[in-house]
Amino acid sequence: MDNSEDISLPRRDFMTTMLAAGFALAVQPVMAQTAVHTDDKGLVVGEVKIAVKGGEMPAYSARPAGAGPFPTVLVVQEIFGVHEYIRDVCRRLAKLGYLAVAPELYARQGDPSKIKNIQDILSGIVAKVADEQVLSDLDACAAWAAASGGDPARLGITGFCWGGRISWLYAAHNPKIKAAVAWYGRLDGEVNERTPKHPLDLAGVVTVPVLGLYGGQDQNIPMTDVEQMRSLLDKGKSRSVIQVYPDAPHAFHADYRPTYRKEAAEDGWRRLTAWFKDNGL
Repeated sequence: MDNSEDISLPRRDFMTTMLAAGFALAVQPVMAQTAVHTDDKGLVVGEVKIAVKGGEMPAYSARPAGAGPFPTVLVVQEIFGVHEYIRDVCRRLAKLGYLAVAPELYARQGDPSKIKNIQDILSGIVAKVADEQVLSDLDACAAWAAASGGDPARLGITGFCWGGRISWLYAAHNPKIKAAVAWYGRLDGEVNERTPKHPLDLAGVVTVPVLGLYGGQDQNIPMTDVEQMRSLLDKGKSRSVIQVYPDAPHAFHADYRPTYRKEAAEDGWRRLTAWFKDNGL
């Protein structure tokens, strides 16, 4: 990874603010009876700032107390940004012995946590975020982690929804990572300057083992795309696997939302932990 490479991103400086507290406005009311809360006992947690092209990006980091070095997992947000659910995922990973870091990848474009309408987040923020920018920022996060107690030889990534798609892209972008887990990430879509390629376009070149976790009742991701991805991966060399939960909808791991499905979510998490361990992470 060469962070000095000029990738023609905007050069203007950008200002960042603190990560928002609690859950994003667009996901209220939170399903309090199912939302998981992981404590920070035995952990070092908090907001950090990561130097990226054009400024500083806020991120949430969680790791075990101690010197390390720790295997590192980049955690990629849903469209709602780094709100409490994503921070909790970081703490869950830290409890397993990882340094987990979740960057606010929309820092240049806006703060989705303060927007109540999902369509406004999609059109006003997500539509302005280029894959090229995101992959560069994740490279910067990996470099930050390596200098902050992480083991650069044991790097992985996981992401949810929007972040699931990014996890596939980053696995193709950085073949040095050990493993990736993509939760219901979109596999196809519009091709333009901002999103020039999608996971289906990259299935033949991915060498990193990726675990894709999908719901059979997902109305956002056609099962035809999932089956096509599986077929392409079977012909490749990445040892990637796709697991489909037939009765699960989109966002079945999101324990703070009505889409949460406990059985699928817990099985998916068990598969994630085993996948990382089995692939040297």
